[in-house]
Amino acid sequence: MGIQGDTVKFNVGGRIFQTTATTLANAGRDSFFGAFFNDNWDLRQQQHQEHFIDRNPDCFAVLLDLLRTGDLCIPSNVPERLLYKEAMFYGLINHVRTAKLGPFDGNRLKLSKSVTGRAPGDGTAIRAGPDGGCCVAHGSMVHVFDWMLEEHPPLNLDYQRVNDIGWVNAENVLISACERLGRGDGGMGLFSSYTGDLRYKFNVVHDNQIKSYTAGALSFSPDCKIFASCKGRSNEYGIGVWDQVTGKQIDFFYESPGWSLGEADKLQWLNGTNCLLVATLFPRKDNCYISLLDFRQKTMVWSWSDIGAPLTVGEKRVRDAIAMEECNSVCVVNEYEDLGFIDLRITGGSVRWSSRSRLMKGKMPDEPCYPKLALHNGQLFSSMNDCISVFCGPDWVLTSRLRRSYGGSICDFSIGGDRLFALHSEDNVFDIWETPPTPVV
Repeated sequence: MGIQGDTVKFNVGGRIFQTTATTLANAGRDSFFGAFFNDNWDLRQQQHQEHFIDRNPDCFAVLLDLLRTGDLCIPSNVPERLLYKEAMFYGLINHVRTAKLGPFDGNRLKLSKSVTGRAPGDGTAIRAGPDGGCCVAHGSMVHVFDWMLEEHPPLNLDYQRVNDIGWVNAENVLISACERLGRGDGGMGLFSSYTGDLRYKFNVVHDNQIKSYTAGALSFSPDCKIFASCKGRSNEYGIGVWDQVTGKQIDFFYESPGWSLGEADKLQWLNGTNCLLVATLFPRKDNCYISLLDFRQKTMVWSWSDIGAPLTVGEKRVRDAIAMEECNSVCVVNEYEDLGFIDLRITGGSVRWSSRSRLMKGKMPDEPCYPKLALHNGQLFSSMNDCISVFCGPDWVLTSRLRRSYGGSICDFSIGGDRLFALHSEDNVFDIWETPPTPVV
């Protein structure tokens, strides 16, 4: 690499900056400054040659200091959004994100920002994107926000009510929606997260005929498969499987008598066992059904239900479920704020309720939002009313809570892109929680 003493001079919007080759190399090969170096990381231009860049000098000063120290200090005279746009121009947006967000830790999260949506009515679902953005479902519309929380064109699938949303990747968002009788509308569609354009719709084929259907819960596998619960008007009840790249249906697991798959509330792909968790929960059904499906053998390899079992009232009110492969268990939460665990090694076993992980005590609000669960980096998260609780350790001990003073109950939350997004049932608002970066010494 070039000698550290090699210097480069820039004239940015009329202000002169001088730095070293080593500092510029910190920007990386794919950045604006990568073109200044040859394949051996030696400077291409002659020393002391001045380069003019017609950009904002205040933002350049902040980004140059970021390359020098690894620390991001934004003065009050520099708007954050302008800084982010300049960082994108120089190819330094990942450097900014790394400096702004520390490694995700539920016990260190701080409220960064709250965003009020412009859509009428309350939001119903929120999903974190892989790059730190998010999408929010409001009735038949989905509103997409990038990492800078700037809103992109909204999405809709034939203006039918949205049941679930998911990020295939940073460029594509999947929507599942209700069927519109007699029109063939609804089902499932893939959209560009940037332009809002519909790329293609996903069909359900039964007896060699394309059928209209209502798509529900969504999940994805690492080998580019999409899973969705499906409910049709004939026999199309079950879990459909599609190829993410072609959009073609490649499999369908039909619902067996006495079980519930087509109206599932939650799907979760398990990488360790190559199985799909399917959970249909109260109040969608009077009874709860949780199962693991193996699509290779077309078999249900594990199941649990509260039908016919001597269960307590609490067990008949399971509101969410999540598989924890490392613990060989499924975690459930009921509307009475208790966490419970079901052994994945025993089919039809009972729920072991954990008294040490009770979320909250006290009077229920007039319009409660029932619990949701998430597992991230070995930490368990559960929303209840207006807060999110964090559990850690082998016994899942309650270690911290996230709560703010307004916005009402939390109806949904999602973790991704080193952020936690919490959607409130009132005021059409969602919060962004971030882990502060570790100070650079």
